[in-house]
Amino acid sequence: MRILVTGGAGFIGSNYVRRLLTGDLDTYVTGITVLDKLTYAGNLENLAPVSTDSRLRFVHGDIADETLVPKLVSEADAVVNFAAESHVDRSIGNSTEFVHTNIVGAHNLLRAALQEGLARFVHVSTDEVYGSIAEGSWTEEWPLEPNSPYAAAKASADLLVRSYARTHGLNVSITRCSNNYGPHQYPEKVIPLFVTALMKGGTVPLYGDGLNVRDWLHVDDHCRGIQLVLEQGSPGEVYNIGGGRELTNRELTEVLLRAMDRDWSSVRPVADRKGHDRRYSLDDSKLRRLGYRPRVTFEDGIARTIAWYRENTAWWQPLLANTG
Repeated sequence: MRILVTGGAGFIGSNYVRRLLTGDLDTYVTGITVLDKLTYAGNLENLAPVSTDSRLRFVHGDIADETLVPKLVSEADAVVNFAAESHVDRSIGNSTEFVHTNIVGAHNLLRAALQEGLARFVHVSTDEVYGSIAEGSWTEEWPLEPNSPYAAAKASADLLVRSYARTHGLNVSITRCSNNYGPHQYPEKVIPLFVTALMKGGTVPLYGDGLNVRDWLHVDDHCRGIQLVLEQGSPGEVYNIGGGRELTNRELTEVLLRAMDRDWSSVRPVADRKGHDRRYSLDDSKLRRLGYRPRVTFEDGIARTIAWYRENTAWWQPLLANTG
């Protein structure tokens, strides 16, 4: 199988590429083309462990490029689209790039897939498209009620994907994941932000009352779920991918403070984010019926993640100047 991985130099996409090429996903690929714009969150160092693999090709480019994308799609058997602007705070400040990449870029990929007769397409989305849920968990049939410009752009792409499956019969599925964590995550996200700040002896911000709830999913389990959908998912279907560990932001902060041998004097309260969703919770039983189970416990995953940031300061220190 030849796979085009868009956004493959980012946190989740590069994990997927590395795991494919090392055989961790139990799938043999004959070639992987990574297409990445290398914005602030894209980093070729993320692909360094597999850079000498002859099956890997890197192309520097934009998924909204109407000339480049059809050519790359024509050379692939499948596309997995990770490419996205993804930081909520940045989308609140300026949503232009979010619309360009998350909507226009996704549409360009869909058009190319249809034009070139692509055999298989997986679009990677997020639980944030559902909005906020006070009780229970979202199934895939839940209406989309995004509350941030980022989530709205992702929801728009999801609807375009659905339309191409329903109208054109394109063999495309959508995955929606809960909050990811793990090595190589850009240090604007909460776990690496807190870990790197505490390592440097600084303080960490806690939004509002800190009682917003998120479900935590290790990136390895996320990529395992994506591959399962690529291989066994049905056209036009959506699959939630959860981690099964819900924590309030205060609870998460406590875990990180304890792991870093710090206390609450290292936490500074900050005003709550605009439109801050209160709680996310996914029902992923649909994917579990295909055999999915999270394998990485939160305790083991967070310990390994912290250890990675301790051991790889040369990776994250140069990135701190770009964090928003």
